[in-house]
Amino acid sequence: MQSHGSVCGTTECRRSATPALAAGAGVALRRRSSGSGCALAVRTAGCPCEPHPGAGVPPVLVTGAAGSVGAVGRSVVEGLRQRDLPVRAMVRRDDERAQALRATGAEVVIGDLTRAGDVADALAGCARMYFGMSVSAQYLEAAVTAAAVARAYGRLEVFVNMSQLTVSEMDLTSTSESVQQRQQWLAEQVLDWSGLPVVQVRPTVFMENPLFRVGFSSIAKYGTIRLPFGRAKSSPVAAGDVAAVVEEILADPAPHIGRIYELTGPRSEDIAAMAAEVSTVLGRPVRYADIPLQEWIDDDLRPLGLPDHVFQHISTMARLHAENRYDRKAEGVEQVTGRPPSGVADYVRDNLSLFSP
Repeated sequence: MQSHGSVCGTTECRRSATPALAAGAGVALRRRSSGSGCALAVRTAGCPCEPHPGAGVPPVLVTGAAGSVGAVGRSVVEGLRQRDLPVRAMVRRDDERAQALRATGAEVVIGDLTRAGDVADALAGCARMYFGMSVSAQYLEAAVTAAAVARAYGRLEVFVNMSQLTVSEMDLTSTSESVQQRQQWLAEQVLDWSGLPVVQVRPTVFMENPLFRVGFSSIAKYGTIRLPFGRAKSSPVAAGDVAAVVEEILADPAPHIGRIYELTGPRSEDIAAMAAEVSTVLGRPVRYADIPLQEWIDDDLRPLGLPDHVFQHISTMARLHAENRYDRKAEGVEQVTGRPPSGVADYVRDNLSLFSP
């Protein structure tokens, strides 16, 4: 694992840092760094480094910080840095997205969430953690690994988990959901058993999700929203609102421990109503083109060339939408942030270039 933080390099500090988990012993988890300043995230007796960077203000660990759909992790990093809170951002690759995170003043560590050693390295010295990961066949392995490491670490004030709203309707016998949704339900069970100070964040479908991105992509050329939802309703949530909720919890976790926050947009409506909203913003006609589910999967979704796991997840979400499983309205965004969530019209105004002919 590569890390871009600080280590003083003195013999005393190198001897103090152990490569093993030492929960409760006043010794940090190992963390390899480069630069200047003490590597020990938890100060040990005899550490000669003065001053000790970040003393008294442990960093917040944000996983999945490079971001994919909606880039929630990246937005959380940016928001916490704007509050002048120290942040450690964990990413898979050291690329231009990692460079952008460093530009915010965040420390960036490179690692794999399915490798306990990488997670332990990233967690060393942190007091708060956000676990978020893109849709992946390895999601459950990563979530359990993160929970196991956090439990052994034993010093977290909060573990914020990015789940999804569908799990609130699932149980041991549920079979109609996607593999990803099943994995996220199981991950919540593991976190419930862990004894960690967990906050579950359950957003509904993101406006930025490929499901809506594909459906809205025909607006610019044809003035239509192509989706197979029939008259079913949905309340998509903006990724920025989800990030704002996570940021608020991480900034002041105490009031939120043990809570579950369900996040939706401001209203649940059918796609014809969404088309009317879009039409008003754009000042030109936009209509809903309701098409058969299989036709949409074959003609609109499959050409994207998504990985099998992601493809199965998105196509399942489309089917569940058609079954009206996404007709939900929750108050989580306003409850945590104090402001109402953004709606479809707001999303269109903020992304006009996506809808221009």
